[in-house]
Amino acid sequence: MNMDAVTQYLLSKPEAVEDYPFGKEAAVFKVRGKIFALCFHQLSAGKNDKERVNLKCDPAQAFILRDIFHAIIPGYHMNKKHWNTIILNQTIPRGEIERMIDHSYGLVVRGLTKKQRTALEIKYGPDVLYR
Repeated sequence: MNMDAVTQYLLSKPEAVEDYPFGKEAAVFKVRGKIFALCFHQLSAGKNDKERVNLKCDPAQAFILRDIFHAIIPGYHMNKKHWNTIILNQTIPRGEIERMIDHSYGLVVRGLTKKQRTALEIKYGPDVLYR
């Protein structure tokens, strides 16, 4: 899965908004003002750009995913207990990346205020929000 496909999938989530508060190198994806993904190119001297996406993750699951996939590392510039960085190098199946995006989005929606969460659940349904 490349960055364009990841971006399209992130924006397909209900009320997802793309923003650039840290500059044009980092795309931040939010729902109701809360970040659920951060996409960026990391420039390395003498190397190609690396496309990466940071996703929120349940801590126990975060550590398991890091053990399974070499392209999943602790969250770059994030709380490493709750965030993973996924290196988009085509070694992780598309379905798994989509599942991790769904998980990140669901965690953030669950963390919204009861009023915000209930409004989203009524408008879109729990099955859409918490895949």
